[in-house]
Amino acid sequence: MHTTSASLLARVRQLGDVDAWAQFVRVYSPVLYGWAKHMGLRHDDAVDLVQDIFAILVQKLPEFDYDSHKRFRGWLWTITRRRWVEGRRKAILPLEADRDPDELPANAPPAPDLDEAEFRAYMLTHVVPSLRGSFHESTWRAFWKHVVDGRPAAEVAMEEGLTVAAVYKAKLRVTAHLHKELVDYGTD
Repeated sequence: MHTTSASLLARVRQLGDVDAWAQFVRVYSPVLYGWAKHMGLRHDDAVDLVQDIFAILVQKLPEFDYDSHKRFRGWLWTITRRRWVEGRRKAILPLEADRDPDELPANAPPAPDLDEAEFRAYMLTHVVPSLRGSFHESTWRAFWKHVVDGRPAAEVAMEEGLTVAAVYKAKLRVTAHLHKELVDYGTD
């Protein structure tokens, strides 16, 4: 599984692709919100920052060229941090008109760890469950218990009243669908 979808980025460059933007917002809102909270923002301020970032992305993404050798989330973090610093500077502008705002300290926290395993865990807990409605409930439960929880197929089959073959079939169906939906997500 990859972490940044090149095809999704190509689709959001077309501002009229509402489905692509909805998926992009669904995937990246929690990431941006997590970064904002890491920066010490309260909920309302974090939500405002996330909205500001998406407003910036609407302007920047149509011109953005994705390079699979560079980190998209690193670029996104840079935009987020710059917007946060800008907001902090405005909040603490000196009353003296002759003081340069660039001389004010940014007091930025260290960059959050953009670790691949952490992002995969995020995908597993936030994005993958959003696809649950695409499957019959028993198929989803069999997949989740066997693949995500790591339980033996025979145990899941007995618990769900399925055959072992049905558990493997559920795994195959859901995995194939996830691969189709998330094919480009991976290390960026």
